[in-house]
Amino acid sequence: MSTPIQDQPLWRPDPAKAAATQLVAFQAWAAEHHGAPAAPLAPTGSDEEAAARYAALHAWSTEDLDRFWTAITQWFDVRFDTAPEAVLAEAAMPGARWFPGARLNYAEHALRFGAAPENADRPAILHLDETTEQPQPLSWAELRRQVGSLAAALRAQGVGPGDRVGAYLPNIPQAVVALLATAAVGAIWTSCAPDFGARSVLDRLQQIEPAVLFAIDGYHYGGKDHDRTEIVAELRRELPTVRTVVHIPLLGGPAPEGAQHWEDLVADDVEPVFEPVPFDHPLWVLYSSGTTGLPKAIVQSQGGILVEHLKQVGLHIDLTPEDRFLWYTSTGWMMWNFLVAGLLVGSTIVTYDGSPGHPDTGAFWSVAARTRATVVGTSAAYVIASRKAELHPGRDLDLSAVRCLGTTGSPLPPDGFQWIYDEIKHDVWLASVSGGTDVCSCFVGGVPTLPVHLGEIQAPCLGAAVESWDVQGKPHTDQVGELVVTKPLPSMPTGFWNDPEGTRYHDSYFDTYPGIWRHGDWITATSRGTVVIHGRSDSTLNRQGVRMGSSDIYEVVERLPEISESLVIGLEEPNGGYWMPLFVVLAPGATLDDTLTSRIRTSLRTELSPRHVPDEVIAVTGLPHTLTGKRIEVPVKRLLSGTPLEQAVNPGSVDNLDHLRFFEQLGAQRRG
Repeated sequence: MSTPIQDQPLWRPDPAKAAATQLVAFQAWAAEHHGAPAAPLAPTGSDEEAAARYAALHAWSTEDLDRFWTAITQWFDVRFDTAPEAVLAEAAMPGARWFPGARLNYAEHALRFGAAPENADRPAILHLDETTEQPQPLSWAELRRQVGSLAAALRAQGVGPGDRVGAYLPNIPQAVVALLATAAVGAIWTSCAPDFGARSVLDRLQQIEPAVLFAIDGYHYGGKDHDRTEIVAELRRELPTVRTVVHIPLLGGPAPEGAQHWEDLVADDVEPVFEPVPFDHPLWVLYSSGTTGLPKAIVQSQGGILVEHLKQVGLHIDLTPEDRFLWYTSTGWMMWNFLVAGLLVGSTIVTYDGSPGHPDTGAFWSVAARTRATVVGTSAAYVIASRKAELHPGRDLDLSAVRCLGTTGSPLPPDGFQWIYDEIKHDVWLASVSGGTDVCSCFVGGVPTLPVHLGEIQAPCLGAAVESWDVQGKPHTDQVGELVVTKPLPSMPTGFWNDPEGTRYHDSYFDTYPGIWRHGDWITATSRGTVVIHGRSDSTLNRQGVRMGSSDIYEVVERLPEISESLVIGLEEPNGGYWMPLFVVLAPGATLDDTLTSRIRTSLRTELSPRHVPDEVIAVTGLPHTLTGKRIEVPVKRLLSGTPLEQAVNPGSVDNLDHLRFFEQLGAQRRG
């Protein structure tokens, strides 16, 4: 399947603003000191010339990894307590060894902007929740003081390098303080959002055996208070390694017996002390969705995350100390960790704890307006929900401060691109990105010197050797292929927790193409350097030899106002047949009658592919998702094939098991 190329971009960067970006300044400096291409990135000619200039810089960044990553550490003044012996001592995947011998501390870099007296009173964090109208500031001086106090308290309790610190917290400033204090002492952070049930949290935390647990009594969401007292009590019972519980009374509840009070631990006036740790020392453990078996406990390093995030927020999003950085996320999603990266370059980060759709669908746009956020991020699903709700945020709210809008979580369809330019701002820079928890960053994303084309991500990110491979394992353009990364990135996992031989890590990414990272996404790398994401390759629709990404189906179907959400499955049958049902959640008041079914089929036939018209269209009351809101496809395919639910999916990884049971019953009926 080829991807059509749209000639006219939706947006072009203003030449003067592009020339003033950090990316342009970095290239000029790197050309002088490290052999980067000398041609300026700032747009002075055609779109094709701009793309060629960026492509040359990207090629240098992936062909000369030593010089590129040296340039990143120097440009962003990475402070090595002990200098590295080399940049990339071992380039094999898996097993790459970055900056051996170096010692540093992530938290020192996240807090250093606030160490300058002139920055002390500037806001490091602005916080909002559903109960507050105006954002509450936390200054850089106060952030440093609280981190210093909490880090000292952790040390006093014997917490140090290698110990694990777990958190059951929403997106609140206390979570940022706790993360930075954990990193400051060299301990290892991990967090779960409070909408995770006890089983989901235990599936994660029992793997890493934390010594400390930060926990709330409850949280606000959707206009309601959600008590978590009993869940926290269960976590304490089932996590015998926890010797310290820190209580954060978000709802004003009393501390459980034996728990320490947050306010007591952050009360002292203490300068933070940063433990120098090896470059590859674990910073945090993130988790895969774990829909089949226990979630993968993904370990990422202090140094690897530091240099990758500096590159990403500093060059690709062009964040500066003048920016306010807001991304809608929870602490259970890697985008929360990415949000914290704004501190690395001195930006003010905006934490929001609440529903993006309460009291109405446009609530998150209101948060952006009230905080005067300049760089705003959300999910593709929220953009589509806003379009379907016929919102007009750019008309109804003051979004004049927003210069960049990021989207991720799932592919943003062309309709979503168009809606943003029609209803948010005609001159906003849309930085759609795609990467993963696996690297806590982006493989492909925004570039402030390039135009934005309908339905296309601007380019592969610097340092990321991204290619689209055909079925023979050869790179190609303008055709759908596997997303692969042919050279290591510093933020790739150092491994998985409790995987001493590296078997699970190897099998997750390197089993298909030895020595090559296979990410599991279908992409098109276009001839002009942009990228289109088509969805997960492990749920590919392969009909009559033609492969199709599921997101291509969703883009067409969910454009219809009667459809709230959809799920498509391609099932190879024992008799050699192929069954492709489409499941739809109807919008309020809609009915799946012959007329709507015909419109769905016609839309797919004419707009996408006659081979990928579904065999059946089936209405369902709801669809299952992971706990971070992604559609679950592979477990549904297994259920329809007859796999029992308990073998097809980890129940603790799913937001609604009743929705899954429907597919289990349907699979049983089909088998007779």
